[in-house]
Amino acid sequence: MFTLVRRKVRTAALALSTAATLLVGATAASGAPADPAAPVKQGPTSVAYVEVNNNSMLNVGKYTLANGGGNVFDVAVIFAANINYDTGTDKAYLYFNDNVRRVLDNVATQIRPLQQKGIKVLLSVLGNHQGAGFANFPSQQAASAFARQLSDAVAEYGLDGVDFDDEYAEYGTNGTAQPNDSSFVHLVTALRANMPDKIISLYNIGPAAARLSYGGVDISSDFDYAWNPYYGTWQVPGIALPKSQLSPAAMEIGRTSRGTAADLARRTVDEGYGVYLTYNLDGSDRSADVSAFTRELYGSDAVYTP
Repeated sequence: MFTLVRRKVRTAALALSTAATLLVGATAASGAPADPAAPVKQGPTSVAYVEVNNNSMLNVGKYTLANGGGNVFDVAVIFAANINYDTGTDKAYLYFNDNVRRVLDNVATQIRPLQQKGIKVLLSVLGNHQGAGFANFPSQQAASAFARQLSDAVAEYGLDGVDFDDEYAEYGTNGTAQPNDSSFVHLVTALRANMPDKIISLYNIGPAAARLSYGGVDISSDFDYAWNPYYGTWQVPGIALPKSQLSPAAMEIGRTSRGTAADLARRTVDEGYGVYLTYNLDGSDRSADVSAFTRELYGSDAVYTP
């Protein structure tokens, strides 16, 4: 039986292919084109969130398929940067804790090796208990200013996009406003204008995820992916995107049982969805856990190479 348990642990400060060809190619602004000779796989896009407070992003590149040698994971998500609040200026700002900063300051060794394998690397952003969130910008100008911080970070570090996770904002803290209907629409619209060819993904949770349209503008099509945030469960994200861009399945590596992971992967394929979400890939040999879903998604065991 599935258990609705949110396993993501918030620490100090505190994933468009379908059953088709894996996205490979040059990574804009990174100077790290993917190896054109890298093996290509067929099947859903697989996503790995990595808690960089505890684990290395390089773990994502250590898994390949026994049959064909393609990457198990197509998208790696740096978890996580934060949206913080400056009480002096009453403005939200993008914040990197020491561990996120370490990854970004060492892109040559922590991110480029993944991109060279054809793995896209996203920066996840979530709240930090300070009242600032994606859903309570007071104006279009304020939302656009934060969107510029996000797109600047993507450009500076040669990343492949941004992931929105509207948790832990604690709206109202520090005298901040409660969520409004225009904020997230303005933010995503501005971000998409800033980076038309990058990935924007939605962790389908929180007030922002429920506010995707305003003033005749619907931002659903601005997202490349959206996924279920509850590990060990099946839940279709409530956003108007094609099945190829959705992950109703979500599993936590090492905590979701292999049987459940396999069932979720089988259902993903049987029902024609194009994405499979995983969380908390660590540095251990998790090939048995990973193989549980790769057999169903790709017809192959996973191989771990330290």
